[in-house]
Amino acid sequence: MSETSDLPLVVLTPQASSGRPEGVSRREMARRLLGAATAWSLGGSHPVWGHLLNETPLLAPHADVDLSSANWKPLFLQPEQHEALQCFSEAVIPGSTKALVSRFIDLLLSVDSSAHQEKFLASLSAIQAEGNQRFGNAFQRLSNPQRDSVLTVVSTSPEQSTIRESFEDLKEWVVGSYYSSEMGMKELGWTPNRFFPSFPGCTHSEEHL
Repeated sequence: MSETSDLPLVVLTPQASSGRPEGVSRREMARRLLGAATAWSLGGSHPVWGHLLNETPLLAPHADVDLSSANWKPLFLQPEQHEALQCFSEAVIPGSTKALVSRFIDLLLSVDSSAHQEKFLASLSAIQAEGNQRFGNAFQRLSNPQRDSVLTVVSTSPEQSTIRESFEDLKEWVVGSYYSSEMGMKELGWTPNRFFPSFPGCTHSEEHL
């Protein structure tokens, strides 16, 4: 692990004061995720992997943001957009809320390019529009069965459709952020002071998309 190229970790879990799991960095975890032969189809060109693998640290003054703070506020997203992202993340990977995935994504977006920001917002808006069309309400205000219904439809839409691309774009943000967090690392088999050569795969008892 390189000390100079390590991406600074903000606090990712309420119980972690340092925010950095001992023994493995978020950047190293991203490398392993992208290099592992697993059931996932992770796109290394997606912006989230660029952030995690980038040798350039998160820009000040945001590098020391405490994502677990009770006073946390989004840096980039509007509150309702963050709420929608949080609900989407939890529906895709249960436990994402506890891992503060949506807050970490907001942090990454705050230092991303305008093109990536616009694409993200378009993807989120597409999911919101699907919820409104099917159930007449914003995604974050839908019941859990309704959210699952929306995500089932969009995740099984034709691969080249706009709504499917929007879903895959958001899902990649969530997957990269969750599985490089302490919770995600532990789910994949990481324990303090021990490296693992391969990943056992997702151990969620819940089925996620």
